[in-house]
Amino acid sequence: MNTKSLNTARPEWPIKKLEEGLHYYLEDGLMVLTEYYHRARGQCCGNACRHCPYEHVNVRSKS
Repeated sequence: MNTKSLNTARPEWPIKKLEEGLHYYLEDGLMVLTEYYHRARGQCCGNACRHCPYEHVNVRSKS
């Protein structure tokens, strides 16, 4: 993993180059974005991401 501080309130956006282990990891062939990535993004994208730090505020209900 990169040695950059994971406690940074808002990392630089846009991210110029994604780094495995810092911005994402691979699970069963799928890319899973980390909380660090989402904090850099700055808002919930609405896709119900596993590590969303924004409490899924933009995720539509299924009903």
